[in-house]
Amino acid sequence: MPKSKKPTFRVQFHNGNRIYELYAHEVSQSQMAGFIEIGEIIFGEQSKLLIDPAEEKLKLEFANVKHTYIPHFAVIRIDEVEHSGKNRILDNDGSSVTTFPGQTGIPQKS
Repeated sequence: MPKSKKPTFRVQFHNGNRIYELYAHEVSQSQMAGFIEIGEIIFGEQSKLLIDPAEEKLKLEFANVKHTYIPHFAVIRIDEVEHSGKNRILDNDGSSVTTFPGQTGIPQKS
């Protein structure tokens, strides 16, 4: 009999002014009212040649976290997927590019 595979979930939620997208094996209603519980967060295999800074930041943020609790109102969507992807942080508009702080226009020559 084939070994049963754990389900994989993609969870998107607001955190501050950003959208987090995490892949995890456990997602459920928390016993704490108003929260979704996420456990067994999946991080990609580390290559010695290429390190993704966004995923590395998330890996550091969720280091030593067994379960995280997200408020219901912050959750955008939860999907059960076939395969995990890269965990990432997006701007509120959905892009992964952050504008450089400072002047937005080019100064004109006098």
